[in-house]
Amino acid sequence: MEIRCALPQDFWELLHCLKMRSKYAVLLVFVVGLIIIEKENNFISRVSDKLKQLPQVLVEANGTEASPAPAENGSLASLRELDAAFSQLRSHLHNVTLQLVGEGDPRPRRHVLLMATTRTGSSFVGEFFNQQGSIFYLFEPLWHIERTVTFEPGGANAVGSALVYRDVLKQLLLCDLYILESFILPAPEGHLTPFMFRRGSSRSLCEDPVCTPSAKKVFEKYHCKNRRCGPLNITLAAEACQRKQHVALKTVRIRQLEFLQPLVEDPRLDVRIIQLVRDPRAVLASRMVAFSGKYETWKKWASEGEAPLHEEEVQRLRGNCESIRLSAELGLRRPGWLRGRYMLVRYEDVARAPLQKAEEMYRFAGLPLTPQVEEWISKNTQAPRDGNGVYSTRKNSSEQFEKWRFSIPFKLAQVVQDACAPAMHLFGYKLASSPAALANRSFSLLEDAQPSWVT
Repeated sequence: MEIRCALPQDFWELLHCLKMRSKYAVLLVFVVGLIIIEKENNFISRVSDKLKQLPQVLVEANGTEASPAPAENGSLASLRELDAAFSQLRSHLHNVTLQLVGEGDPRPRRHVLLMATTRTGSSFVGEFFNQQGSIFYLFEPLWHIERTVTFEPGGANAVGSALVYRDVLKQLLLCDLYILESFILPAPEGHLTPFMFRRGSSRSLCEDPVCTPSAKKVFEKYHCKNRRCGPLNITLAAEACQRKQHVALKTVRIRQLEFLQPLVEDPRLDVRIIQLVRDPRAVLASRMVAFSGKYETWKKWASEGEAPLHEEEVQRLRGNCESIRLSAELGLRRPGWLRGRYMLVRYEDVARAPLQKAEEMYRFAGLPLTPQVEEWISKNTQAPRDGNGVYSTRKNSSEQFEKWRFSIPFKLAQVVQDACAPAMHLFGYKLASSPAALANRSFSLLEDAQPSWVT
């Protein structure tokens, strides 16, 4: 005790700090050891191979046949024993390191982010991942943040919203579903809520054990489609997320790809980003039907020509197209942090060949395409004509993707073409020069997809 008192206080603080970080030091030693052992093992293997080749080289040089070799060279035997010892030690250290890091499961955990805007077919494409049993899929969880936190468009507020969305996404990808409790209204009580947006669009939230018995006198605003479940238990949902092998999210509320860099670089995540785009003329036509009240000015101007089309409406359209284009251009430039983790997909290509595009997306994400996904695609891309509701994921997809051409007035198409020309050119959407060209089924408005869109 006297000796301890005699030592400087700083020494004891340093010792305490070293003890606190001992776990990380041990992990670092294992990792460094693995690297050194790998290099030493490669060197020894090369030396061993050279020694193996030496008798044959001497035979060829002397022009004589090799005589039966006596006992194996002692040096070569020693090297082989050393090589085997290093291999065993490397394997042991690798296993210990995996246990320390918490990655004992040899299968890599993938995190898929489907990034889109409204009315681009993202709900339909999201089902490709929702139907895979080993994937925990969430449908538009950022809806709660948009409803709770108010951001004015443009400038610093747009940056602030993107940062909030990104940080919430990170926690959700890590299965921290409790982050949503700060945004769900009314606030959950005891981690229970009947207000999880579009719960029925996530199979993982409607399966056992997350699907608890229904409660009397509890109104489920967002309920499961095919079975009766009680209020969502967020704790059970988070545990289900941890048990699933992979996580996938769909969002239409993030458009700035550059803000996702911290997610991609987070060592706890293995993120694959799929950006889904659609012809902006088709998007406008679909929004005018789905969100009719917000597009009254557009409809009156298109039908009557009396109510002026406000410049701010056009500017908003142009801004949306530009944000999508800039994100796609960033992804296609293949920056180091995004290389191999970004894929650009057109909805029109998915509609024309859904199974083929599903296979490509799964291959890009490093996931197996299961028979359940294939069966769902087969059933839901050959729907009857009267089954194509505004929010339906059952589509006669080969017929639906160009249906807008015969309903949108040409003057509206012209406005979109003028405002979104750079984006349309990048994504391979052709401009229509006349009403006849717009409605001509034999005239394709779609160029062939580029193989470079998968980076």
